[in-house]
Amino acid sequence: MCRLSELPDNQARGFQVSMAGAAVAILIYRHSDDVYGYRNVCPHRGTTLDWMPDRFMSLEGDYLQCATHGALFEPTSGRCAAGPCKGKGLTPVALTVSDDQVWLAE
Repeated sequence: MCRLSELPDNQARGFQVSMAGAAVAILIYRHSDDVYGYRNVCPHRGTTLDWMPDRFMSLEGDYLQCATHGALFEPTSGRCAAGPCKGKGLTPVALTVSDDQVWLAE
């Protein structure tokens, strides 16, 4: 999918992947050598989170933020910390990292 070294630390990037034969929008957040994957879908409106390609972070850089209504999600758990979907969360996508490569887990 991508190299870990291509993902800026404490940032997220969006990708289109094939899951069960369907194209799915996901995002990958990197924190140090750890990566966290989520479907790029807000649990409140069903819209994508990014307001521009690869623009997922709040102004402070602490949360993933929904561009539609400003909901804030904890980047390492996907849990909604503020906004109309509080108590819900992003749908996780399992990832693996090997030899600087990030892949969908099987």
